[in-house]
Amino acid sequence: MGKSERIIKILQRRYKIKILRGKPFRVLIGCIISKRTKDTNSWPVTNRLFRIANTPQKMLTLPTQRLEKIIYSSGFYKQKAEEIKRTCKILVEEYGDNVPETREELMKLPGIGGKCADIVLSYAYGKYVIAVDTHVAKIAQRLLWTRHKQPEKIREDLHRIIQGRERLKVNLMFVQFGREICTPVPKCHSCPIEKFCPYPKKTPKKL
Repeated sequence: MGKSERIIKILQRRYKIKILRGKPFRVLIGCIISKRTKDTNSWPVTNRLFRIANTPQKMLTLPTQRLEKIIYSSGFYKQKAEEIKRTCKILVEEYGDNVPETREELMKLPGIGGKCADIVLSYAYGKYVIAVDTHVAKIAQRLLWTRHKQPEKIREDLHRIIQGRERLKVNLMFVQFGREICTPVPKCHSCPIEKFCPYPKKTPKKL
């Protein structure tokens, strides 16, 4: 077993990630709402919106001011409302109320970049891709799994290292690890993979 495989196994034992599949439209809209806010904030907003409108058609007919009010607490609500409206219009007119299943098509939707596209592909459609957010990028860089800063390049490097179903767990696992231990000032003294980590700016053990 290689070093990268050992690291993944150790983190899997620690975090015991369970992959739950979501409905594509909910995952897609939830991703738009989650931009530039915390999950603890975006989840209640998404739940509130879907109690009122749970299909592209229903969301499209929702008055813009009401939509803005519903998602207000997620921040950047005007921009997000516009992206939601435009996305729903495309889904209704071009995809028969369905969410596309390819990365290329997803990234043509308003407000959907590579990370959101990969979140939909992995957590709605079960495709083996890694969504690269700030936590994933930071940890991959510290482990020297990548020397890039661009999310697309980081994704390519991670896909070479991590194969198959293991990719589905990486985003959720690295997010938890990045919040708990591999923080901006990392808690290296508490890190379960410290001995495998080449990061040069490790924090010393507490006395």
